[in-house]
Amino acid sequence: KLNENSQAKIHGNVCICCQLRANELLVAEIYAIHRGLVHDNRTCSFETRNGTYMMTYKSQSYVMTGAETEDDIPLGERKTVTDFCYLLDKSKQLFNGLRDLPQYGHKQWQSYFGRTFDVYTKLWKFQQQHRQVLDSRYGLKRWQIGEVASKIGQLYYHYYLRTSETSYLNEAFSFYSAIRQRSYYFQVNKEDRPELVVKKLRYYARYIVVCLLLNKMDLVKVLVKELSEEIEDYTQRFNTEDQLEWNLVLQEVAAFVEADPVVVLNDNNSVVVTSNRLQEGSVPPLEQGMVVGQLVLADALIIGNCNSQVKFSELTIDMFRMLQALEREPVNLAAQTSKQGTLVSPSEKPAKRENPHKYLLYKPTFSQLFTFLSASFKELPANSVLLVYLSATGVFPTGHSDYEGPYDFGGVLTNTNRDVVNGETVQKRNQAQKEMHCLHPGDLFPFTRKPLFVIVDSSNSTAYKNFSNLFGQPLVCLLSPTVYPKSVQDHCQRGSLFTLFLYSPLLAFSSVCGLNSLRRGLWERAQEFLRKVYRDIGQMITRSRTIDQAFLQFYGDEFLRLLLIRFVFCSAALRLHKLFRESRSFPESYPELPKQDTVECSLLQKHILELATMLDVQSLFWSDSLETY
Repeated sequence: KLNENSQAKIHGNVCICCQLRANELLVAEIYAIHRGLVHDNRTCSFETRNGTYMMTYKSQSYVMTGAETEDDIPLGERKTVTDFCYLLDKSKQLFNGLRDLPQYGHKQWQSYFGRTFDVYTKLWKFQQQHRQVLDSRYGLKRWQIGEVASKIGQLYYHYYLRTSETSYLNEAFSFYSAIRQRSYYFQVNKEDRPELVVKKLRYYARYIVVCLLLNKMDLVKVLVKELSEEIEDYTQRFNTEDQLEWNLVLQEVAAFVEADPVVVLNDNNSVVVTSNRLQEGSVPPLEQGMVVGQLVLADALIIGNCNSQVKFSELTIDMFRMLQALEREPVNLAAQTSKQGTLVSPSEKPAKRENPHKYLLYKPTFSQLFTFLSASFKELPANSVLLVYLSATGVFPTGHSDYEGPYDFGGVLTNTNRDVVNGETVQKRNQAQKEMHCLHPGDLFPFTRKPLFVIVDSSNSTAYKNFSNLFGQPLVCLLSPTVYPKSVQDHCQRGSLFTLFLYSPLLAFSSVCGLNSLRRGLWERAQEFLRKVYRDIGQMITRSRTIDQAFLQFYGDEFLRLLLIRFVFCSAALRLHKLFRESRSFPESYPELPKQDTVECSLLQKHILELATMLDVQSLFWSDSLETY
């Protein structure tokens, strides 16, 4: 008979440190088999709890009831436990291996993800089919099922990050939602194990990220409230050092939810959640006879390095908005009839890529950014476009030299990493030198060998006007204003106005007019009116005789077409707004757009004044614009 907490070492299939009766040895044997006939002595602890024999290895418990010590476990049930242990161990190995995969490149990770999905599919179905045996013979707990479901949710989320296919967000949501509805983590709070509670808190944080990306804002607010209660319970029960970190998570997500400057309200004053992903009918179609390029946006680097900006889970609010501007509305892969928490294999995804592939880089160092750029450039398919979006602090030149080249105008800041500690001293000593952590326009020159579309939202965006198209490939840079009126600057923490225009022109237009809310009916009428404005802007771009051909080369892609149209609308609206008087407060582009045909076109100005009248803010705009401007 085992003494409490007695130790037994396992070598191969044999327990060599103490004599065990047949059933105790059987449990050790199952364990050893499932570990793949361990090659060295592994230590397991055995203990008795209320007549139950427990064997533990690395916090994983294998249970035998007292009754089972009298009779052997049936062979079939023994095999069930062994198979489950094998699948569980294999799934953990593969899941942990995902961390070692390169984050860039399209091909290296696909087969590994496929194997991981296969094992998790088998594991999930296996625990469903054999739940009763696993409950009685293995002691399977509900939080363990929750942990498997949570990892499947993470798999789908990371698959979305790798592919940019929004369908997988829905699959991640399905599993996360099932965990909550089936209360898989409910019993965790009753166990005296802080590491299990942390698993639950991390699950909540991941679930919130997925809900934010799916614009399920009502649910986000509920989850934040639940997470807040869980954190409070966790910090009261355990003397933890990570209390401040979890409270910071709460603050970040609360600020993220409140970041939109304008809300849309129903008649009963409840908030309407609006989506700004690309939808059917939201992009003006190409008209017959339009001569545009056949290029397709294939890859996008979305880079965020603004210290003061609202962020959550390595996504600044500007990155979050640009990410959605480059996606179509999600489609649920699982058919309407399928149940929540049902595993859908990635092999069932649509053959045609719906969205450009994206890399999300939060505060990358220069070398990281350059590595991702190079990998994306290398794998860019023929007739495809690489988009680089830079939302970052401006770096300005320290002085003027006789020759002003692509490295003499400054650029945007990349993460200084460890150098920031003695950065000040270096700066003083090398006053005449260039900022080594700056991404200069010249750094992008090698990548203009293929079609390149650049968006710079920065206080030094105009540095990228000093571009040179050395290789004759299509190249466009859309550049943010560098100076905003004081009233607009006050909101910069909640995201840049320029990016807001590219994400949702009506949201940005309402915000710059000082509106805090709009009624749903008015919002929908204004959106319908904007669709007509977009069609007219599209015709201005394609019918202009003086426009640079690069704009027309990119116009054939729906995402780039919409970004170009929104850019023109933004430029025209700010030019008419009475608060925006400095030329530095207007967006610019490389190559320059023909102003008379686009941003200063009288028809477009008339449309903007009509929209201002619709929203009852016409007093903020120059009505006799053509004479006054």
